[in-house]
Amino acid sequence: MAGKQDKEAAKAAKQAKRAEKKAKRGQIFQAFKMQRKEDKALIPWMVGAVLVVTGVVFGIGYLLGIQWALLPIGIMLGLLAAVIIFGRRVQKTVYAKADGQPGAAAWALDNLRGRWRVTQTVAATTQLDAVHRVLGGPGVVLVAEGAPHRVKGLLAQEKKRVSRLVGETPIYDVQIGHEEGQVPLRKLQSHLMKLPRNLKPKQVDALEAKLAALGNRGAATPKGPMPQGAKMRNMQRTIRRR
Repeated sequence: MAGKQDKEAAKAAKQAKRAEKKAKRGQIFQAFKMQRKEDKALIPWMVGAVLVVTGVVFGIGYLLGIQWALLPIGIMLGLLAAVIIFGRRVQKTVYAKADGQPGAAAWALDNLRGRWRVTQTVAATTQLDAVHRVLGGPGVVLVAEGAPHRVKGLLAQEKKRVSRLVGETPIYDVQIGHEEGQVPLRKLQSHLMKLPRNLKPKQVDALEAKLAALGNRGAATPKGPMPQGAKMRNMQRTIRRR
């Protein structure tokens, strides 16, 4: 009886895994179709990557007298290069669409690569300006989005509030935007990676425990970029009702 149940469980797990892979392939195909409609250079870039990489590997093989043995490797590397190009162009398009929309920074922080501890909307206004807190190797990073003249004061208040708990731990502040001194949304990840590493993982854990006591201030903000054309007044009315 137990053996039969184990077989059924294994079969169910295999089916679930197969369905998950199928769903992922479907998502990638949908992303490819959407990107191809908006990015006319996508196909030429991907085909060019396959041809160039395959040609280079084949040429190296020709010099060594093993060109036909290296041809399959060249094709595989070319396909890998094409996939990388596809991923980067999709990412560029997504960030371009999100840029400037309320909630875009929160969305970008949710998609950070690496061991970052993100707390969204630790401070906000009814105009959808927001400050988000990020913990990591550099220390505390406060990321603000919204109108510069409003988020400047919001950042200063949050920095003062955090500094009371973290002592000499470095606190960095980042404003998302395209003005002087601001960081574009698409460069947020690389900007955070360039900050000095001041803390070890255990210190980050202790820091997170300290800051857990701090509540969030201000209104809630969207979990992701608002659709283009959304009415700001309707969103503000919704916030006031909460």
